[in-house]
Amino acid sequence: MTDPQFVLAERVQQALGTAFGTEYATEDPLIRPSQFADYQANVALSLAKRLRRTPREVAQALLDALDTTDITAEISGPGFLNLTLGDGWIAEQAVRRLRDERLGVAQAAPPKTVVIDYSAPNAAKEMHVGHLRTTIVGDTLARTHEHIGNRVIRQNHLGDWGTQFGMLIEHLLDIGEEESLRRLAAGDGNAYYQEARLKFDSDPEFQERSRRRVPLLQGGDPETLRLWHEFIEYTKQYFNHVYAMLGVTLTDDDIAGESMYNPMLADVCEELLHGGVAEISEGALCVFPPGFTGRDDTPLPLIVRKSDGGYGYATTDLAAIRYRIRDLKADRILYVVGATQSLHFQMVFAAARMAGWLHDDVSAEHIQIGSVLGSDGKMFKTRSGKSIKLTELLEEAVVRAEAVIAERAYDPAVRRQIARQVGMGAVKYADLSVSHDSEYVFDFDRMLALTGNTGPYLQYATARIRSIFRTGSYDPAEATGPITLGHPAERALALQLLGFGSIVESVAELSEPHRLCNYLFDLAQAFTTFYEGCPVLKAEDEEMRQSRLALSALTLRVLLQGLHLLGIEVPERM
Repeated sequence: MTDPQFVLAERVQQALGTAFGTEYATEDPLIRPSQFADYQANVALSLAKRLRRTPREVAQALLDALDTTDITAEISGPGFLNLTLGDGWIAEQAVRRLRDERLGVAQAAPPKTVVIDYSAPNAAKEMHVGHLRTTIVGDTLARTHEHIGNRVIRQNHLGDWGTQFGMLIEHLLDIGEEESLRRLAAGDGNAYYQEARLKFDSDPEFQERSRRRVPLLQGGDPETLRLWHEFIEYTKQYFNHVYAMLGVTLTDDDIAGESMYNPMLADVCEELLHGGVAEISEGALCVFPPGFTGRDDTPLPLIVRKSDGGYGYATTDLAAIRYRIRDLKADRILYVVGATQSLHFQMVFAAARMAGWLHDDVSAEHIQIGSVLGSDGKMFKTRSGKSIKLTELLEEAVVRAEAVIAERAYDPAVRRQIARQVGMGAVKYADLSVSHDSEYVFDFDRMLALTGNTGPYLQYATARIRSIFRTGSYDPAEATGPITLGHPAERALALQLLGFGSIVESVAELSEPHRLCNYLFDLAQAFTTFYEGCPVLKAEDEEMRQSRLALSALTLRVLLQGLHLLGIEVPERM
């Protein structure tokens, strides 16, 4: 790995060991970008008190012990060690990146099995904007882990079971199977569900029929199961339509809904009870994980079997985590689920540790997803207060994107294709570019802008690089260097390109896609500055032209690969 920050950290750690003893050779050197150099090491300030020396004395000892091959180092301020990489080293590493099909992204060693639970819509309802983030963030994490060589198992934990289906199946029988399935396939799930709910709440006879249907479903009655399967198949068609619009990688093979765990629930309860993890409390089977208390400081229960013998979300999630560890052999499990479920997952993970399923060799992590807000700062809804259908939102994004590019003289079919790529890219990037646990305001005008930190800006930057090669009749694949750095903008671009590998690895490690977005935006800005200050096709001589073509080709490849990991398509032209 030749990421500049990694190389400098390794050098400073070696100097720490030489200057202060081997016990300091693993100290974090605190390498940070600097406005006065490429990077600065801040470790002298943190070590000074422990070493009983001033920070500048510590920095001087580090400088004296530092291998400064290809590096210029100097002390500044109270004890910062400013580090500047040599132009020759940067150019050499850029050429290596250019000739590396992985662009500096290291392979996981050893690879891990990563189970990612994401999207998870309710099969009884249509998808709304609230499902957007869990789907997009989860898909980016799946793409990223696959790219670094981990074995990824996607788990789409559909809400496809439970008492609501007694009500829905009875409603299906009332209005007719054919009409019901047609509406479900068209994505009319919310209205269908609301109709059934209204009848359930107002019609005692319908309510009684719905209640009787539930044990038939849970008991495996053939006709009830047939109707349930029909219901699920048609709602899956609708989900797949949404996934195709978004360009996410989920398929039917990734579905592992609540129904899958139904046969396991009784056994899970028995294992918890006989293992002394769960106990009967007020007729219900509960786990009381230590450290969780209610308002009156009484132990907070995780109910795994209700007093009436029924099961809930906790039971299903415990069955899922046991299955993912024992059967799927997960090393790491990521739950890309709304932040409001934080306490639930903390308790589920704690119960799984008490049961011995979750142990030191396996990590389970809740990737908390913040809410999508409207311009009023409240939950994003229609003016009438209803949840916005995800399909309608995505279709509007395409229509608005087509208006943005309307002045360009494209064939209508080509313009529609570009609009789809720009519209979906805008929506996905706006979501991914903020920290996943933060809220953000959904604003079409901002996310579709061709300037600023937006998906269209990155797509346009990529299309502009392609236009350079088209105009000059050059093949980007044949632009292989050598690279020389004579202009500050060339150097800044090359240095930015060297950071791609570590950014991708940090996204996988920290589950933070916004880091990749920020990196790509900084890269596009660095290229814009380079493009404006360093003529490529009209360079002064052939050597300079080939060098700048090589920098442009490397930028193109990094942008394309980075956007692919974000699940964003890039038009050939914009």
